[in-house]
Amino acid sequence: MLQLSLNYRSFAIVNGPFYTCADENGCPQPFVCPLSRVIAGTAVRIKKVGASREVTHRLRELGLCEEQKIKLLSRRPNLICLVCNARLAISSQLAETILVEPIPATTRAD
Repeated sequence: MLQLSLNYRSFAIVNGPFYTCADENGCPQPFVCPLSRVIAGTAVRIKKVGASREVTHRLRELGLCEEQKIKLLSRRPNLICLVCNARLAISSQLAETILVEPIPATTRAD
């Protein structure tokens, strides 16, 4: 199985440009985007869950809560995430409400 090598300084999103940090020390304020726009194979940290109150509560019960590190494994047809060593599938509409930031390579946990 092949694993993509990811560089923290470039954070690619689907259907859009590559984003880079302002300098080599990293971003003064980390770049945040919806989980639905992250490329498969990317490790991210959840910064905000913005779904309805009931859905947000259920996602937190499943481990998708703020500051949780996850890895997006697949994007088709649903998004499959590795959360707490478990695979969880969510719709792209739900993933649109979950804001994430890239994780620096030194702190990634696969």
